[in-house]
Amino acid sequence: MDMKRVFSFVLVSVLALVYCAPAFGWGQKGHRIIVKIAYDNMNLRAKRAVEKYLGKEGMVYWTNWADEIKSDTIYPYSHDWHYQDFPAGLTYDDIAGALVDYPKEGGNLFRALDSIENVLREQVKQRAVDPHTLRFFIHLNGDLYCPMHLAHLDDKGGNTVKVKWFGQNTNLHAVWDTKLIDSQGYSYSEYADILQKKYADLRKGLLRDDYSQTDMIWQTYRLTTDIYTYQQSWDGNAYHYIYRWHEPMEQQLYKAGIRLARVLNKLF
Repeated sequence: MDMKRVFSFVLVSVLALVYCAPAFGWGQKGHRIIVKIAYDNMNLRAKRAVEKYLGKEGMVYWTNWADEIKSDTIYPYSHDWHYQDFPAGLTYDDIAGALVDYPKEGGNLFRALDSIENVLREQVKQRAVDPHTLRFFIHLNGDLYCPMHLAHLDDKGGNTVKVKWFGQNTNLHAVWDTKLIDSQGYSYSEYADILQKKYADLRKGLLRDDYSQTDMIWQTYRLTTDIYTYQQSWDGNAYHYIYRWHEPMEQQLYKAGIRLARVLNKLF
């Protein structure tokens, strides 16, 4: 069996330990914002490598592929790669432990991303990167920063928390996937450019080697906790919600983009 087939087999075999459930992180626009920011902050070597394996369409074109193929019978095992729901009240050490000893329920984001990164690293070494592996890797790195993808296990990541958004029935998960972003009225490229100017002072810290994945996930988990706390006293006014949460949402998108750039720069 040649090396490329070995890698493909490992990718499917290691990650097929899944439980199918619907989950979409950030929505199309959110993921495009993240990948546009990442691309703008990648070095030339990484850009050329990604374009070599993803084609001239590039990262932004393929960033939502991992969501779009979840209904494909070829990829049914990928449904719960996109999230890792947790109980409330975890500590930093609990989160750090979950990155090593993956939870048995609540999603497979950590397990999937870790396994895919290992496969991708070996593919890069062998100069035989499977585009599907790279597409998954880029997309799932963005899901790490969506608060409702590290949300509570008992409400399916906010999916069963019903809310009204400008008179329309929806849920807490959808508010964070799409509605907060759409409320700002920008295209993905406009918003990516705005965020890079607005939060440029965060860039240096996000690129530090000692700013670990555990730190970033812990920060997202704490944000999720704050969101649930606010939910208990929210008056239901969508304008009030946007005013309170649009900047934390923006920071998550920016952080996801810069950290993805850092990872890809190191990988290639």
